[in-house]
Amino acid sequence: MLVTKHVCFSFLASFTISLRTVDSITVVIKQRPSVSPSCQIRVKNVRRPELKINPGENVTFTFTCSTPEKYFIMEIQKNIDCVLGPCPFGDVQLYPPGLPRLNRTFIWDVKASTKAGLELKFSTPWLRQIEPGGTCPDFVSYNINSCIDTARVNIGTFCRNGSVSRVKLLGGVVMSLHLPWDSPLTTSGFSIANRASIKRLCIIESILNGESSVTLMSPNYPLGFPEDELMTWQFVVPSNMRASVFFHNYSLSNCERKEERVEYYIPGSLSNPEVFKLSDSQPANIAGSFNLSLQGCDQDAQNPGILRLLFQVVVQHPQVDENVTHLVDLSKEYNMTVTIHFKGWPGRIPLMSEPICLICKDPRTCDRVLTLVSGTVYKISFLCKDLSHLRITAEKGISCVDLRWCQRNIYSLSVPKAVTQLPIQLHKFIWKLLAPDLINTEITSPSLKLQQCVPEQRCNTSYRYSIVSATPETELKVGTFCPGGSIEKIQMRNNITISLETFGKGFLNESNRQDLKMSFVPHIKDECTFTVRPDPKAKVYLQTPNWLYGLPPYVSISWYIIVPSKQVARLGFSKDRMGITCETGRAYVNIKEETLRAEETVRREDELLPEPRNMYHNFWVNISNCKPVDKMQLDLQFWVTFADKQIDLGVILAVVAGAGVLTAIGLTVCCVKKKKKKSQNPMVGVYNADVNTQVPEKQGLFTKGRKNNESHVYAVIDDAMVYGHLLKESNGSVTPEVDVYRPFDGPIGSLPPSPPPFSFKKDIKRSPSTEEPSPLTDTDHDAYMFAHQKSGPLEDNGDANEENNGDTSTSLLENKEQEGLVE
Repeated sequence: MLVTKHVCFSFLASFTISLRTVDSITVVIKQRPSVSPSCQIRVKNVRRPELKINPGENVTFTFTCSTPEKYFIMEIQKNIDCVLGPCPFGDVQLYPPGLPRLNRTFIWDVKASTKAGLELKFSTPWLRQIEPGGTCPDFVSYNINSCIDTARVNIGTFCRNGSVSRVKLLGGVVMSLHLPWDSPLTTSGFSIANRASIKRLCIIESILNGESSVTLMSPNYPLGFPEDELMTWQFVVPSNMRASVFFHNYSLSNCERKEERVEYYIPGSLSNPEVFKLSDSQPANIAGSFNLSLQGCDQDAQNPGILRLLFQVVVQHPQVDENVTHLVDLSKEYNMTVTIHFKGWPGRIPLMSEPICLICKDPRTCDRVLTLVSGTVYKISFLCKDLSHLRITAEKGISCVDLRWCQRNIYSLSVPKAVTQLPIQLHKFIWKLLAPDLINTEITSPSLKLQQCVPEQRCNTSYRYSIVSATPETELKVGTFCPGGSIEKIQMRNNITISLETFGKGFLNESNRQDLKMSFVPHIKDECTFTVRPDPKAKVYLQTPNWLYGLPPYVSISWYIIVPSKQVARLGFSKDRMGITCETGRAYVNIKEETLRAEETVRREDELLPEPRNMYHNFWVNISNCKPVDKMQLDLQFWVTFADKQIDLGVILAVVAGAGVLTAIGLTVCCVKKKKKKSQNPMVGVYNADVNTQVPEKQGLFTKGRKNNESHVYAVIDDAMVYGHLLKESNGSVTPEVDVYRPFDGPIGSLPPSPPPFSFKKDIKRSPSTEEPSPLTDTDHDAYMFAHQKSGPLEDNGDANEENNGDTSTSLLENKEQEGLVE
């Protein structure tokens, strides 16, 4: 008999526990782990850290602190022998009552024969299994262990409020109930129902009423299921409901004999039991109750492995459209997969409270994720109340091995109708374009053209493209693009991934107008080249790839901008400097018009970027990176606008006047020529300063120092062309053929401009008090520019170390006139 007393002693409660021998109950009070022993138990004025009360003992004690629940826990263990004595069927009581308010664990150790197993029955609201180490919302948890001889198997850990109504076990059982110190629970919540031979490790019964789901685990999860054992789950499902099974996590052991498998017993099935591997898609859309069994095997003694299983059973009402099938014809597609999945996949398993949507290949093969492959025709159906919870993700591969064969093909990068006709929103379609070395990829959008998504020009369309160029060493995020822009063509090196991502339902209407094309082309010079034909009325913004991470080291990107014939383009940069310092090499910005007499503008990373300038012809913009110092990124943005060309009356008059002068000059030259019938004029080296040609004079007159006047810069021209600078055009003078440093071959305009080699240095004139050059204007001549004639060799008429002082003021025309008069 138990007697408990509460006596006020020094303002602390006193407890008396008296245990009967026949009850076979032991009470242990011990300190909580990882808590300082600042509170103790006092028994007869003797302090001790823990207290054990055996059957038949009577003990009175107090705690030395007012909050013993912070320092102590209690275990109450009752031994029940159903082998030698009667088995106490019925509800199991929490005994003894009136214990101190401590975190406590009740343990019932019930011994039983393996020939007559035990059945534990739980009262409502039943139990819900959780993974080991998990916690329950009310911190009340049950743990069930099966005992066969000396072996113990952990059947599982459970919380209240679930679907597990009954557990049958082979042999004995150790049942534990964990209660927090403030729990109001006064009953155990289970009973020992009866004894029955089950000839398997255990049977777990789960009652599923209405739309619901349950997650269950194999015994000893996540450790291994016992070798060569068999267990069963019984699912009680209303006949008007449908159940589907999903395996979320499993592993297999190494079998020497037999084979690990799962077996289903489905009432009304013609092939009971239905046997499946753990790797198979499990049955779905099952009408009514069914059983699921897990069978182990004889394991390899040296390397047993682990058999474990975590699965989910979902119960729902029959769907209205479950008999509606959708034809998905992928028979003519190649190297493509289509995946239909629940929204949010593959990042997570949907929560129990979320809507249940299943995709079925046939009435019994359904899953939350279904993958369809090319070359096959499918008939699918959906078990889903709201199809907006489903998404489609597709992937198609296009590869090229021999350029001679695949260069003739133009591939359409559009979503097939087999995908767009489904009543499911397309989330993403991915094209993986694979090409070996020296074969590159060209993307075109002939009619819609592409717009680069930047903060100044956001995409408001129902879909957009993300383009990534990848090598084994680096990944270049070319950018995000949407239809309705100015980019006609993008050429890229390496393997390319293009991802089409949709937004909202508008894509179903716009999908018919897709015009993205792809082809394989020979090797290109830059990492990426854009061809841009802007709308004459729009302001176009373009930016370097890898915008968030900066252009990779030593990567060169080019843009070819097409300027309408009757318009002039205005080019400007969004910031005045590149914003980097180079650790190795140099970074350059090159600008070059596509015309014979165009000047090339080059800026290094330590210089100011060009001011906004007018471009009268198609032009190139090239940006080349160095290896920046740590944590510095090269990211540049520039813009282009257009305006109609203005006719300058003054220029027209100057051209007419120049023509008259040219006629007079021609007559003079003819006269001179008549006097030189027997001799030919030799080629003349002509001084070239700011592209104004002047013939060098005699040594006495040419007094300006070589160091100051750059007299070593020259052009070689025929004397008949000396007066060519008098001709005028609307955009400047017609000079002797002038070109820029061009380190590549090929016709002008066929390749983008390239930066000078790293050893090429810009000659900047500085005064002693000047720290950096003044910014260049639109009319400044580029300091890298020099003139030459294609048909003749260069000839230097001055010594490299010559130092002269003074200046020359005699023009080429005056020199020629003096020669003619003398002759």
